[in-house]
Amino acid sequence: MRRLAPYQTGLWLAEYIDMRCQLCRIYHSTPQSKLLQHQAPSSLQGITGTPPTRIASKKHSFLTDIIHQANSYLSSGLLCAYCHNDITWLPRLFEVDIASSVSLSIQASTYYEYPIRQAIRAFKHQEDMTKLPLLLHALRQLPRPHGCHRNNSVIVAMPTTNQRLAKRGFDPVSILSAQLSKHWQIPIWQGVKRIDDTVSQQGLTRAERLSNLNNAFALIKKPSVKRLLLFDDVSTTGASLQALARAFIPPAAVKSTTDNSYSSYQISAYVLAHGSKS
Repeated sequence: MRRLAPYQTGLWLAEYIDMRCQLCRIYHSTPQSKLLQHQAPSSLQGITGTPPTRIASKKHSFLTDIIHQANSYLSSGLLCAYCHNDITWLPRLFEVDIASSVSLSIQASTYYEYPIRQAIRAFKHQEDMTKLPLLLHALRQLPRPHGCHRNNSVIVAMPTTNQRLAKRGFDPVSILSAQLSKHWQIPIWQGVKRIDDTVSQQGLTRAERLSNLNNAFALIKKPSVKRLLLFDDVSTTGASLQALARAFIPPAAVKSTTDNSYSSYQISAYVLAHGSKS
């Protein structure tokens, strides 16, 4: 039997054993389908001393109860309703140009602000795996792209370099994209590499980011499908995803107004977090 990696064990425990809210650690998690209806009237609970859901369950057969509990465990959320509803999910799409008259749409799960910002930083820079369940909850807010499935689409995770991997010791985007692949049931494709001579994008202006990422990615092989779902953890200006998308477009087509050879691929992008509400 294949052994689980430490982070996989932690996710398994958070989902099925220690089902506390991964943010406030007080409220119990609830099924995703009931997050919005989770807040029960306090007056009813105060009168009976028993949660309304428990009262209602008594009306069902024992077998129905077992099935309901099993489904609750298997589809449990990782945040309580209060914490889930306190976060703004699925902000508006933003776009970056990848070729003449062609834009790449980028969908974020939420804004890059508390509590996701702190969780991402701790996970990426301190290898704090206790923050992973919260990030997994955020990943699950991203809806599977319409019409995409395992036979016509692949997830292209933002690649890292050997230098960065050696320095950090692990690849956070790879771990997150594996969870997104599991959630969407769409495979990951690893046919693109990142060139080692670029510096970190952190702290650079948009112009510097664009210049820094010129020719930063190279295709090892061509995708066997036409729908490419790019993924990164954080997108500030969209420059990294823009450069990654352009790796699939012939250089002449980037500036040409007549070369439509890039249209053979349908490319969209998804990130955990972007920007802020203010």
